[in-house]
Amino acid sequence: MGFLLYLIMGGIIGWLAGLILGKDIPGGVIGNIIAGIIGAWIGGALLGDWGPEIADIAIIPALIGSLALVFVLSLILGSMSKGRRNS
Repeated sequence: MGFLLYLIMGGIIGWLAGLILGKDIPGGVIGNIIAGIIGAWIGGALLGDWGPEIADIAIIPALIGSLALVFVLSLILGSMSKGRRNS
């Protein structure tokens, strides 16, 4: 049950990051879960585990990490799609 809750929280955090930035995360629900979990890892590594926690995910650092990840992904994928259109 804990792992399922971890996946759900990862998806919610990834979805919130995409919603805040107004960017679509590639992969839909799976992309949201991956962005949320990787963002939680990045945020926890850079900012530590502080603030409220759900399913062993510190919400604030995870959201900040997910925002950074979605922003960087959108830059990379945006430049790749522009490169394909120009060729």
